[in-house]
Amino acid sequence: MGIRRKMVRVDTKKGFPLKLSPPQVLVLGFATLILVGALVLMLPVSSRSGQVTDFLTALFTATSAVCVTGLVVVDTGTYWSTFGQAVILALIQIGGLGFMSMATFFFILMGRRIGLKERLIIQESLNQLRVAGVVRLVRAVLLFTVLTEGFFAVILSLRFYFDYGFPRCLWLGLFHAVSAFNNAGFDLLGGFRSLTGYVSDPVVNLSVTTLIILGGLGFATVMELYNYPRTRRLSVHSKLVLRVTGGLILCGTLLFGLLEWGHILRDLPLSGKIFASYFQAVTPRTAGFNTVDIGHLNAATQFLIIILMFIGASPGSTGGGIKTTTFALLGITLWSLSEGKEDVEVFRRRIPPWQVYKALSVALWAILLIIMITLLLSITESSNFLAILFETVSAFGTVGLSMGLTPELTPLGRVAIIFTMFAGRLGPLTLAYAFAQRRRKTTIRYPEEKIMVG
Repeated sequence: MGIRRKMVRVDTKKGFPLKLSPPQVLVLGFATLILVGALVLMLPVSSRSGQVTDFLTALFTATSAVCVTGLVVVDTGTYWSTFGQAVILALIQIGGLGFMSMATFFFILMGRRIGLKERLIIQESLNQLRVAGVVRLVRAVLLFTVLTEGFFAVILSLRFYFDYGFPRCLWLGLFHAVSAFNNAGFDLLGGFRSLTGYVSDPVVNLSVTTLIILGGLGFATVMELYNYPRTRRLSVHSKLVLRVTGGLILCGTLLFGLLEWGHILRDLPLSGKIFASYFQAVTPRTAGFNTVDIGHLNAATQFLIIILMFIGASPGSTGGGIKTTTFALLGITLWSLSEGKEDVEVFRRRIPPWQVYKALSVALWAILLIIMITLLLSITESSNFLAILFETVSAFGTVGLSMGLTPELTPLGRVAIIFTMFAGRLGPLTLAYAFAQRRRKTTIRYPEEKIMVG
C-alpha cells in the first residue's frame, strides 16, 4: 500500500541502537515540540498577568499552535504577553512547515549534509511520493514561505495601522500573516472575536483568504504552478488539487450565501454579503478565522462547515482534514464502480489500487476517531450534540472554528480535544503506522473467496 518501511537508527544515551520508522520520528518530534512549548508557556513571563499558567491550559495552547488548529481555551490577544504570543507564533511556524523542514534549514545553514535518514523523514513530513528532490523542495518551500508571509505582513500592517497605530500594527500584521499562511487561525484582536470586525473589509478579506489558499494547496502544487509558465505541465495530483479546491470554494460560497442571505448576512451591504460568504467558504479548509459569529449560523450552515472542515486542505500543506485528494479519489472510485469500471481513472490515468485503499483507510480512520471523540464529549460536556460534533471535527481538521464550546470544556474534554488535534495534524494513518506492529512480508497468498456486500 505504498507504506514506507525504511527504518531510521537513532543512538540513545546508553549506547543502545533504537530503530524508529519515519512515522515514529514524526510523532516523537511533534510531541516533544508540544511539550517544550507548553513548558515555556507556563512561565510567568508568558502570561500578561505575570502568573504561572496551569499545565493543561499551556498544553492545550501549545498543541493547538503546533498542530496549526486555532482552538483556544483562553483568549490569545488578552491572556498572553507579547513574549507568550511570540512563543505561540514560533510554534505555529514550526508546526505548519514541519519540524523537519526547519531542522533541514539549520542543517543547510551549518553546511551539514542531509543524509538518507533525514530525507526519509522529510519525505514523510511533507507527504511526498519520492525521496528524490525533497531537500530542494524544502529550500523552495522556505523561500516561498518567507516571501509570501513577508509580503502580506506588510499589507496587513498598513491596514491595521489605521485601527491600532504604530508600532502595534507591525506585530498584528506579522502575526496574522503567519497564522493565516499556516492555516492556524490564531488572532490577537481579543474577545474571541477573530476577524468579525472586518467582515466587509476587502484588504483583510482578500489578504487572509489568499494566504489560507496558498498555505492549503500543498507545497508541491504551489511549486508546479510557479514552474508552469516554463514547463507547461501539471501533474495529475496538482490538477486534482486545483479542481477540487476551486470547486469546494465556489460551492461553499454559493451555499453559505444561499443559507445565510436573509439571516446573519441580512444587515450587510452586498459587498459584505459576498465577502462574508467567500471568507466562510475558504476558512473551514482549514484556517479557523471567521468574520461572522459561527455560533449564530443556521444549523444547516453549521453542518455545511462541518463537511468542509472534514475534507480539509491538500496533501503536503499546512492544513488538516482527510485532504482534498482523498475526498476526490473516494468520489471518483464511487463513480467508477457505479459505471462498472474495473479501474479508477482520472485525467486519462489509472490510479493504483493501493492508493484507493489508502484513501479509504484515511477516511474510515477519521470517521472512527470523530465518532469516538464525539461520544466521549457527549458524556463529559453539557452542550448540544451539533456543537460537540462541530468542535470535534474542527479539532480533527486542525481548523479552529468554534461554536463557543472550547473555552467551557471540562479537563477530560480538553484532553480529548488535545489528542484529536494531534491525530488530525499528523494524520490517522501516520499514527497507525507509528504504533502498529510491523510484520515481515510474506509470499503466501490465500485462495480468493467472495462475500455478499451491500
